[in-house]
Amino acid sequence: MIIALTGTPGTGKTSVSQILQSKGFEIIDLNKVACEKDFLIGKDEKRDSNIVDIDRFNSFIKENYCEKELIFVEGHLSHLLTSVDKVIVLRCHPKKLNKNLTSKGWNQQKIKENIEAEILDIILCEAADLHGKNSIFEIDTTKKTIDDVVSIIINIVKNNFQNIKNYKIGSIDWSEEILKDF
Repeated sequence: MIIALTGTPGTGKTSVSQILQSKGFEIIDLNKVACEKDFLIGKDEKRDSNIVDIDRFNSFIKENYCEKELIFVEGHLSHLLTSVDKVIVLRCHPKKLNKNLTSKGWNQQKIKENIEAEILDIILCEAADLHGKNSIFEIDTTKKTIDDVVSIIINIVKNNFQNIKNYKIGSIDWSEEILKDF
């Protein structure tokens, strides 16, 4: 089973992945592998980020990992892979997301763009378009420790993605934040 671990930058994907890996789970860092395998088709200079060839990356995942019992593909684009079986979207309240991205040294324009993406559920909507709501789970990381989030993910996996009502999509709504200034 291939699980996409996705979310707006700053929601905790990398930290969660590091702990999952330390617990013995196999993690593929989408950004790292895309650079190593040259799955890049350009650079977005405005956003200072690489443009990943999702189709080539998806083929790579299918060819190399579809027989694995359980593997996580971590990255804010991982939900765009059609080869994944389930999607876990990490979410974070815009105020905390602002603090997280500011502490990473990001510029205000990039922070604002990512906060707007979180408020508008961009990643969740993209995931739903590709995978359907029954294959997607969302976790609000705002008031949780990284260990709490890891425990939730392990619980979801151990329960074979069944009877996990608290993490079905649609319960997180930051839309009232859209008019606020960050």
